[in-house]
Amino acid sequence: MLYLVGTPIGNLQDLSLRQAKTILTADVVLAEDTRSAETLISAAERLFSIQRNPTGKVISYYKEREFEKLPYILELLVEGKNIALISEAGMPLISDPGGLLASHCRKKNIPFTVVPGPTSVTTALVLAGNTSHTWTFLGFLPRKENELRKLIEKMKQVPSFGKNDHAFVAFESPERFVDTMKVMTETNPTATITVCREITKIYEEVLAGTPAELAKNKLRGELVLIISL
Repeated sequence: MLYLVGTPIGNLQDLSLRQAKTILTADVVLAEDTRSAETLISAAERLFSIQRNPTGKVISYYKEREFEKLPYILELLVEGKNIALISEAGMPLISDPGGLLASHCRKKNIPFTVVPGPTSVTTALVLAGNTSHTWTFLGFLPRKENELRKLIEKMKQVPSFGKNDHAFVAFESPERFVDTMKVMTETNPTATITVCREITKIYEEVLAGTPAELAKNKLRGELVLIISL
């Protein structure tokens, strides 16, 4: 059976007992980053005193190799192997690998389930003190400026039930953050943006303001933006 397993987004103590059991007893762990996976597995053994499957193995599984490895993984599932799919952090399929495998399992009636865990999307919404009744997840913002401008125009067309009543959640690279804020300043200078940085980690930080105000900050680490137009 296939298990889509959520993993901590920064603090290993957020690992649950069910997540640990699933990962440690699996025949195969499909990992976006095998080094991070081994760190997680070691932490799970230490935190919950559960013995790792002695014949279990960790296989690299990232976006560029999904299609190539699909037949082999499906064959293992048909043979009855228990496979745990994990991303580097957070929930699989949410801007991370796994969608191709899950969709093929659905088509072939191969059972799979979700072992839920943290996700930076909803955690950021709560951390930002979000009051919007509805929200849209955009994934990673476009790298190219013209594509970003097109996306912003589409965002403006999303219906809202009132002022700032719809939020957009997006991931952004710290290297592109200042440039993104400059584009937002030109297109939506009155937008309200909350930046959640390094969520659940030691240097967790929340900043809020207009795009122009936030453009003054050179940030590091993983960023989640909550945008209200």
